[in-house]
Amino acid sequence: MAKKSQEIIYGIHAVEAAIRNQPENVLQVFIQQGRNDNRIKTILNIAKNSGVSLQSITNDKLKEKCPKARHQGVVAEIRRSKESAVTLENILEKDQLLLLVLDEVQDPHNIGACLRTADAVGVDAVIVSKNRSPALTPVIRNVASGAAETVPYVMVSNLARALEKIKDSNVWVMGTSGDTQQTIYAACNGIKSNQSLALVMGSEGKGMRRLTREACDELVSIPMQGSVESLNISVATAVCLYEIRRSQKTGPSEES
Repeated sequence: MAKKSQEIIYGIHAVEAAIRNQPENVLQVFIQQGRNDNRIKTILNIAKNSGVSLQSITNDKLKEKCPKARHQGVVAEIRRSKESAVTLENILEKDQLLLLVLDEVQDPHNIGACLRTADAVGVDAVIVSKNRSPALTPVIRNVASGAAETVPYVMVSNLARALEKIKDSNVWVMGTSGDTQQTIYAACNGIKSNQSLALVMGSEGKGMRRLTREACDELVSIPMQGSVESLNISVATAVCLYEIRRSQKTGPSEES
């Protein structure tokens, strides 16, 4: 079992991303004996070039390190340092921002999927409440397919206060709600190319909490034309983030 300062991650994408982005924090990589396919070879080469320790072990030994998980033939032991964690203040120092705020989203698979989309869209950070969302877990890292190593996952004590701090940094806060008439498409029509934005997504079923909702500058919805009432949180997040990015690329510049 890993010590408190250490953590087990698994899966091709998660381990490869950890070695590429933070090789100094990868303590050991365990490869399944007999695996010699191209994806494993890539990890072996990156690890060797980065000076990361490698060990070949049996599939049974790998399963002991991450029970009930689909490890894909590779597991890594990594070092976690709280002191090196990115803070909200660090993020807000940037001139132009796109932030994703998850309010009370707790399912690790959904969080991992949101991180993966956040990386694809170019989100600067994913922000959650430390009391209402989990810390990064091996499951989240695996589902994120490497995005947990590239997108800062910022945990704050009070989400509503964090949103006020975000707004004080000249970031427009857009919250999602199923009971508002304004659609994400209409709201994005006036977005400028260099406008800083934070998208707030509430949990499935409950949506945003009252204080989080009140902290938003505006509320938007995704139009639903079929029989289902809502989309999965990770799918809804992707719809909104890509619409924001599309609008920023096609919208007016700050000078216009």
